[in-house]
Amino acid sequence: MRASEGDAREAVRAETIAARLAAVRRRTVALASPLSPEDATVQSMPDASPAKWHLAHTSWFFEAFVLPRVERSFRPFHDAYAYLFNSYYEAVGPRQPRPQRGLLSRPALEEVLRYRANVDERMAAALAARLDDALLAVVEVGIAHEEQHQELLLTDVKHAFSSNPLRPAYAPGALPGRPRPATATPLGFVPREGGVVEIGAAAGGFAFDNERPRHRALVEPHALASRPTTNGEWLAFMDEGGYRRPELWLSDGFAAVQAGGWQAPLYWERGESGWSVFTLAGPRPLDPAEPVAHVSYYEADAFARWAGARLPTEVEWEAAAAGAEEDGTFADDGRFHPAAAAPGPGLRQLLGDVWEWTSSAYAPYPGFRPLAGALGEYNGKFMVNQLTLRGGSCATPRGHVRPTYRNFFPPGARWQFTGVRLARDRA
Repeated sequence: MRASEGDAREAVRAETIAARLAAVRRRTVALASPLSPEDATVQSMPDASPAKWHLAHTSWFFEAFVLPRVERSFRPFHDAYAYLFNSYYEAVGPRQPRPQRGLLSRPALEEVLRYRANVDERMAAALAARLDDALLAVVEVGIAHEEQHQELLLTDVKHAFSSNPLRPAYAPGALPGRPRPATATPLGFVPREGGVVEIGAAAGGFAFDNERPRHRALVEPHALASRPTTNGEWLAFMDEGGYRRPELWLSDGFAAVQAGGWQAPLYWERGESGWSVFTLAGPRPLDPAEPVAHVSYYEADAFARWAGARLPTEVEWEAAAAGAEEDGTFADDGRFHPAAAAPGPGLRQLLGDVWEWTSSAYAPYPGFRPLAGALGEYNGKFMVNQLTLRGGSCATPRGHVRPTYRNFFPPGARWQFTGVRLARDRA
């Protein structure tokens, strides 16, 4: 390749990344725009963060990992922001404790938005000056990182609004969104052959470090459910005493049921007229055809045992999802709630609607190498006491996930849009 062709290709890459960054940054602000300054400061539980903190942290990321390496006279927007808005990067320095982010009434929301605008201006200048390949790769991580926080912003707001006795709606009138069937598509099991498969992201193109390296894995013959488990199917589990039968549960799971008083998925409420569910559009009657969401790994595992099935491994899930289309609901659809599966052959909704629990511990792949420097803390140090989820949700930006994407949460987590796809062994 001639030098001029290589230069032209690099220029196109830099321009593409700059345009993607600008679009993602605008999208985060747009997602926060329905919130009042008071809304944006609330932290309803230790696992959640205020919307204002998400807005600031995703700006701090670029100020911490990109701008010091390109600005000759680098100065942070505010000396205290590295403490206030660092998340968990030990190599960068101390930080506000995560459970206490809701105490940050200052800086005000308008000041955080000025901070974002300042970082946006400086990043645009840096990208216009042509960053090297290594820094462009960091910017790509920052873009994907911000998309993750867009999803967290929505799920954290949902938890905060559900805790408010006024039952406010983040997006009034957002449902029903994309057209879907009024009744659930019949559940089937799609047989899958056993053998050696390859999983993980191939070299080239963007992927997080925990998706690599691509490697071989062995699977036994099995079958996967044609769609995620629905609310109606979960109601049947509940009607048969699912939350009261210890034989269905892992020991830690049944202890969580008893400690938390769980009787149904998070955000389900029983009234005189039946079950309702709190959504980002406010409370609404429970739709039996929609995928069940906001269930923990413990609940998913107990349901699978009750159904005479199991949860898929992440190897089974990824092998089945190779080449899958984004036929599910994503945040871009503006529904912010799972939708019933559309009819069709094969496996439906592998991407979108609800994150699907797998039975696989979140662990490094053979030959895993974390990113260099502080960014190596992004994924690798969490590879213990967590379970892997796949597929994305109705709060995930479209185009963010892929079949190799690995999400992870502790087994008791419920505030994300987490659901269930069953699997069965085959002789």
